[in-house]
Amino acid sequence: MTNFGDYQNEIYAQGLAGRPPDLPMTYTELETQARSALPADIWAYVAGGAGDELTQRVNVAAFGTFGVVPRMLRSSASRDLSIDLFGIAMPTPIFLAPIGVIGLCARDGRGDIATAQAAARTGVPMVASTLTEDPMEVVAAEFGATPGLFQLYMPSNRDLTHNLVRRAEAAGFKGIVVTLDTWLYGWRPRDLTLATFPQLRGHCLANYFSDPVFRSLTPTPPEQDLQTAVMTWISLLGSPPTWDDMIWLRSLTDLPLVLKGICHPDDARRAKDTGMDGIYCSNHGGRQANGGIPAIEHLPDVVVAADGLPVLVDSGIRTGADIVKALALGATAVGIGRPYAYGLALAGVEGIVHVLRCLLAEADLLMALDGYPAIADLSPEAIRRIT
Repeated sequence: MTNFGDYQNEIYAQGLAGRPPDLPMTYTELETQARSALPADIWAYVAGGAGDELTQRVNVAAFGTFGVVPRMLRSSASRDLSIDLFGIAMPTPIFLAPIGVIGLCARDGRGDIATAQAAARTGVPMVASTLTEDPMEVVAAEFGATPGLFQLYMPSNRDLTHNLVRRAEAAGFKGIVVTLDTWLYGWRPRDLTLATFPQLRGHCLANYFSDPVFRSLTPTPPEQDLQTAVMTWISLLGSPPTWDDMIWLRSLTDLPLVLKGICHPDDARRAKDTGMDGIYCSNHGGRQANGGIPAIEHLPDVVVAADGLPVLVDSGIRTGADIVKALALGATAVGIGRPYAYGLALAGVEGIVHVLRCLLAEADLLMALDGYPAIADLSPEAIRRIT
């Protein structure tokens, strides 16, 4: 049986043939090289966080406060990292978290397509952002047999929201992830220093500009008057979603609905009562609101409150060990963000595939060496506080 950890055997074999890896093997080096590869404004947008970026830093540091407890003399020669999510069998417990400017992280500006192609190559699902350079239908066509989910920013216009959901259904997405914490943009000093924001220049708005409802709201087509189209898009922001909106959204679709940004157990319980199908524990990687608690610290209480609903998590995942720790704390699936964006910036589809294979290899080998042959063997007892 092939294990994800066998990726290291490929790397060593290529080394024997005189071909060491072209791409970084650690997150630190990946980040360093990506900074040189990306334009300054895109780097600021992807790498930056809110305020002094405290939440962004503690998201990462919090994983270091947990340690995995080794268990010996277990049969772990073969590992099973597969999961079931909304009745769909998936070969890995990770997914590609939504990144609103992933299209611009590719040298050709087609990063959404590249990410979808990497999903098809690896079986790792992509959560495609509302903010893409290519329309959702074009992105979804590249998924192959790998399921994809659509991340929804709810505009204030309900007809537009309804149509975005309808399009996601028609395109074959297997679920809707509703982001709750971005109805307006947080204080982002890196973006403010450059006084630039990609969407204000008309980037990553293809799902709006291609939508007939949105186009009916503009006096002239976006391709003829970009400034007016952007201002129309801005006018649809600034309306905080409510529980009534979630009830209405539930009435629109039979697709699984996942609420992203849930960190309080009371909100998780209410999400379940409202008919949601999943919880996404996240603080947006520290990009929106600064001064918060690391998302991983919220996870255990959210899992208990979710009472059997799948719980996705992101924010601060940088290594395979982080993935294992999140799974042990009860996550059903773990979202990868900046690491794959940096892989894309360096080498397109191949860069994303490399990053995902590295993360999965490290997680797989850690589970093997510490005696956890399957995700089902991971539980809160598998990790312990070390600081």
